[in-house]
Amino acid sequence: MSDDDKIRGEALGINAAALDWALRVGDPAFEDWEGFTHWLDENPAHSRAYDTVAAAVADGAELIGSAAPANDDAQPATMAAAPRRPRRAWLGGAIAASLVLVGGLWVWQAGSRDLYRIETAPGQVRTVALDTQTRVDLAGGTAMEFDRKDPRFARLESGQALFTVRHDEAHPFRVTVGEDTLVDVGTVFDVRHDGEDLSVAVSEGAVQFNPKAQDLRIAPGEVLRRHGKAGDYTLGKIAPAQVGEWREGRVTFEDTPLEAVAADLARATGVAYAVAPGSTDRKVSGSLLVAPLRDDPAALGPLLGVKVREDGNRWVIGVP
Repeated sequence: MSDDDKIRGEALGINAAALDWALRVGDPAFEDWEGFTHWLDENPAHSRAYDTVAAAVADGAELIGSAAPANDDAQPATMAAAPRRPRRAWLGGAIAASLVLVGGLWVWQAGSRDLYRIETAPGQVRTVALDTQTRVDLAGGTAMEFDRKDPRFARLESGQALFTVRHDEAHPFRVTVGEDTLVDVGTVFDVRHDGEDLSVAVSEGAVQFNPKAQDLRIAPGEVLRRHGKAGDYTLGKIAPAQVGEWREGRVTFEDTPLEAVAADLARATGVAYAVAPGSTDRKVSGSLLVAPLRDDPAALGPLLGVKVREDGNRWVIGVP
């Protein structure tokens, strides 16, 4: 079964439940308000589906009702009077027609996305809650897209994000990054996408990388890296505590090129760090708190053993 088929199946399942609730709630004898409220609160998609289905059922019934004869006695005397259709049977027909309308709406919804975009400025951190147990923390300088109709989907355009995900084997959380796809098999993972460079680090659970291609499993304490679009994928080790540590105001570098250091620091601090010509490939290591660098960007120098000088509105990092 393809990913699109799975998504379509999940949407149809939610809408089927929504239709069932819509018909039950419309019964004057309905009493299960607690169960109905609990179902609505389980997932934001439930309330959206219920509103859509209830409106479609009402519109379909109203449409059929407006087409029904207002008075059977008004038929011409020369015509044989047809037996009156029982009201219960008429309601059944209205509901059946509404089902057709809703079914068409489901197919349209399942095959499309309703995306919205969120961006953060350098130095800004923003949290997006997708449900009570799933959130995405966006680092500074990040652009992402989410789906209003599917809280189990996200697209990272650029930047860095920490995913804390409620695992659901029947409907796994998916992240697309360019042409790559990440499928959640656990709980907490960090994704960074700078230009054509990509890294995926896992602290809890696991992530399946490109299930239809490389199909690599990234376990806790592992980080997958790719340098450049055509670069090789490498799987290395990382301390689980370092995964997403930027969320707590710390960044750690281990034999990292200055070019990547400058990009990470600019994202985390909002300070415009740049690298001096000829120093981009110089590698450094260290663990830094972000807040002091916002107050004094030049403090980076002794911490990493580099030279930092102010150049207009930039802070240039170079080899001493």
